[in-house]
Amino acid sequence: MTNPLLTEWSTPFAIAPFDLIKDDDFAPAIEVGLAAHLAEIDAIAVDPAAPTFANTIEALEVVGLALDKVVSVFFTVAGADSNPVREGLQRTFAPKLAAHFAEISGNKALFARVAALWEASDTLDLTDEQARLLMLSYRGFVRSGAALTGAAEVRMKEIKGRLAVLGTQFTQNLLADERSWFMKLSEDDLQGLPDFVIDAARAAGEEKEAGGPVVTLSRSLITPFLQFSPRRDLRERAFKAWEARGANGGETDNRAIAAETLALRKERAALLGYDSFSDYKLETEMAKTPAAVRDLLMQVWEPAKTQANADAEVLTGMMHADGVNGDLAPWDWRYYAEKRRAAEHDLDEAALKPYFQLDRMIEASFSCATRLFGLEFKPLDVPLYHKDCRAWEVTRKGEHVAVFIGDYFARGSKRSGAWCSAMRAQAKYPKVQTPVVINVCNFAKGDPALLSYDDARTLFHEFGHALHQMLSNVTYESMSGTSVARDFVELPSQLYEHWLDVPEVLGEFATHAKTGQPMPKALLDKVLGAATFDMGFQTVEYVASALVDLAFHEGDAPADVMDMQRDVLAQIGMPGAITMRHATPQFAHVFSGDGYSSGYYSYMWSEVMDADAFQAFEDAGGAFDPERAKALEDNILSTGGSRDAAELYVAFRGRLPGVEALLKGRGLVA
Repeated sequence: MTNPLLTEWSTPFAIAPFDLIKDDDFAPAIEVGLAAHLAEIDAIAVDPAAPTFANTIEALEVVGLALDKVVSVFFTVAGADSNPVREGLQRTFAPKLAAHFAEISGNKALFARVAALWEASDTLDLTDEQARLLMLSYRGFVRSGAALTGAAEVRMKEIKGRLAVLGTQFTQNLLADERSWFMKLSEDDLQGLPDFVIDAARAAGEEKEAGGPVVTLSRSLITPFLQFSPRRDLRERAFKAWEARGANGGETDNRAIAAETLALRKERAALLGYDSFSDYKLETEMAKTPAAVRDLLMQVWEPAKTQANADAEVLTGMMHADGVNGDLAPWDWRYYAEKRRAAEHDLDEAALKPYFQLDRMIEASFSCATRLFGLEFKPLDVPLYHKDCRAWEVTRKGEHVAVFIGDYFARGSKRSGAWCSAMRAQAKYPKVQTPVVINVCNFAKGDPALLSYDDARTLFHEFGHALHQMLSNVTYESMSGTSVARDFVELPSQLYEHWLDVPEVLGEFATHAKTGQPMPKALLDKVLGAATFDMGFQTVEYVASALVDLAFHEGDAPADVMDMQRDVLAQIGMPGAITMRHATPQFAHVFSGDGYSSGYYSYMWSEVMDADAFQAFEDAGGAFDPERAKALEDNILSTGGSRDAAELYVAFRGRLPGVEALLKGRGLVA
């Protein structure tokens, strides 16, 4: 049988033929891809012709295509629909791929060609985009250790391989803990829960084959349970299980993995001549230095903590009025905050949720993209990797732009969280290549599927990332879409969240699941009026995580990560009833790979820009102002990494923003 991963795909828009691909196809296909890629690299490295931009830098843009096909399919299914075979393959592939790319970045002959071009760059008559690509290529080789020799070079390869193993194990341990735990609920335990939570619990029980409703560690289920269950004992049990993920002892414990990861990152940075991993990591970001990151976070931390402490006093009073003595605990906060919201804003989540149907929110995200950028979405009937997935062709003025895939529901085979990735990225060299983009979320199933307001924001957030991929219009794939500074990549996603809050969007798409009626204006006004409710809590749990991440990477690696976590939280005065949004043993952003390591702050950095950027729309003609939409596409969404991030933002807005718009938008200042 021909391996479908090694053939040309004749599917619509060359989407991966998921219906033909079997798990047994991955291992042989990846071996073929690895070998082909190395042969292509060697051909460039030993080319007898003198290095030119075309035969070296552009040549590097078109190698590894066979490997890319295999990797894009495999890691899509490994993250969103895993099984024991795929988990085993992931453990095998991670060090193999790390060694493969370490060999390429350490290819002395190849690096010599890139370095020669860099040194002669002033004489090459390159376009701005080509000059940027040359700089990024040279910098990437140097930061990967290409200039190292001898024992340092060998050690760098060992570190990369080990980090790949640790990142994979961290992710799989977390998935195992999330998949294995659930709490059965009796009919009595369901008392006080709104229908949408009960329905989600029953659906989760069916998925777990538990013989009745359950609470799982999916955020889309455990969060509303903590909001609505009047049973403090059950809330405590569920919260402690949520908090213990990755720290339960035994084979799935992530604490030692985190400690070793931090030590290896510190050593890696030292081999490259940096004082700390943060210095190394932030050099290429907008922030540039750990001091700049800390300054931003502390500007937000103090007003957020002040607000959270004031809120804690109110919630404690409510709890005591219920006859529960003692201190407010983390498993109490959401429950009493929800009661407070209902009282102060007359806003009941159970009454609100029927207006946030998943299908209608998908339509809303598409409609905004149509009004802003002229995109149209047509359902595609193509085989995908799971029956819950769906696909659309994206067009503009009749021309094909992209394929968009949505995978929205939580399941035991999917890692937690939400993400966007390009199974194929946009490019124009050596030929036009349109993107295939996927959003993966973890929403609770239902009939119909209902979202919380936060879930709806997540949907818009991830679709903002998707627009960054779909509207990309650069020449070279390595700079397309979301290939930008980490603290810039969240700008399009967080900015797009603002359109969910536009009254006319909610007025059109927030329709009741049973009656089909639009959300009444009085309820809509309450939703928008409560937009900053409990923002002290939300900001504190996020910023605390970002400060711990920064501390982990600023100096020497800690011997005990949990001791250091406790020390950092004590130093900043963490409120006792709030925990980190991601405690260390489950901090996948930071420990499943290098992506957000010393970079979790980037959501906040980007929020400084997104608050200011949306203000530009409001100051112009409103949320759908065509001139601002065109400026957003031309200067940010279409440009990828082809220009410096700060330069792109200034081109859009005319200046860089301050933190004031963020604090005001979060309701942390008057």
